Amino acid sequence: MSKQFNPKERFYRSLIKGKDFFKYEIKVEETDILVISKKNLKEEIKKEIIEQREILKNYIKENPEFLYSFSPIIVCNGEEIIKLMSESSILTKTGPMASVAGAIAEIIGKKFMKISDEIIIENGGDIFAKMNREFITGIYAGSSPFSMKIGLKLKKREKPYGIATSSGKIGHSISFGDADAVVVVSPSAAFSDGSATYFGNLVKERIDKDLITSELKNFPFIEGIVIIRGKEIFLWGDIEIVSI
Repeated sequence: MSKQFNPKERFYRSLIKGKDFFKYEIKVEETDILVISKKNLKEEIKKEIIEQREILKNYIKENPEFLYSFSPIIVCNGEEIIKLMSESSILTKTGPMASVAGAIAEIIGKKFMKISDEIIIENGGDIFAKMNREFITGIYAGSSPFSMKIGLKLKKREKPYGIATSSGKIGHSISFGDADAVVVVSPSAAFSDGSATYFGNLVKERIDKDLITSELKNFPFIEGIVIIRGKEIFLWGDIEIVSI
């Protein structure tokens, strides 16, 4: 069962700061996006969100299994968002909708980083980020003592970051685990989204570090992962944790 979303869970958006940036929210039906960019692209991005949502809704009308499946679905031809979600489902061993928020963030981010050379698209905790400087993203983990006390410091680099968070206790996404937060870093927001769901499903009553480490061998695109459950924390990969 999906969990009901509490607007207060997005308080962290008010903590995001950046000089010389525009910061604005865009809401289209269930899609609720925060944008940080060098130019005000609110109307252009809203139009793109509407277009991507229509593509997805039309595809689901013809292929309802794309919405309901918890297993990978192979799609060889079609629109970019459908192929991206399909590829992510195959790589992360999840249903296509496990990657929908990350896929939307990624498609929008890649399109508009041509106009704004620094841009962050945050879609329900899933982030596409292309920055020309290092930056820190906080980790919200519900009632865990680590929540908003630590963050990830991301290094300056040419390729974008995809940063996704899954939780078995907060948010509206379906999870079969009980982690407070699973945060995945990779070059793709869609792949990070699906991976966060997959690893979140493995956390039940405790963090099985041996299981997680073993499974990570099958996810070569993951650069780093943080798993938080209560007072437990698991860190892996090329990531830097900082106090915030």
